[in-house]
Amino acid sequence: MHEVDMTKALILTIKNWWEEQPDRPKISTVHLTVGQFTCVEPAGLQFAFEVQTHQTFLEGAVLEIRETPLIAFCHSCQAEYQPEIGLRYACPTCHSPMDDIRSGRELKIDRLEYALSTDSATDLTPTKVYASDL
Repeated sequence: MHEVDMTKALILTIKNWWEEQPDRPKISTVHLTVGQFTCVEPAGLQFAFEVQTHQTFLEGAVLEIRETPLIAFCHSCQAEYQPEIGLRYACPTCHSPMDDIRSGRELKIDRLEYALSTDSATDLTPTKVYASDL
């Protein structure tokens, strides 16, 4: 189950960013993009995230996963198509082998949602940080 190792890397990336923050905000949501061609099972990622964040700075955070479909481009036909993962990867029109993947290999953090404390201990301001800031 490589989802466990991927989740460890995800947590480490977030922790490195979190430790650089002067106020160490409470992270509420981690938004992740997972392509269908990564062979990563979203349910496995969810489970590993819940287990590995228990009693950590991410405890209680929600992992939101957005899946992206496998989309290939056929240079012979000059058209995009959606291969059937595990069944048929060739172009359905001319049967050329799949050689240009346009979508489906993504595995990235899109953004984090967290709350910053203001002057009042009970007043929290929701904030988002995008992957380019990590």
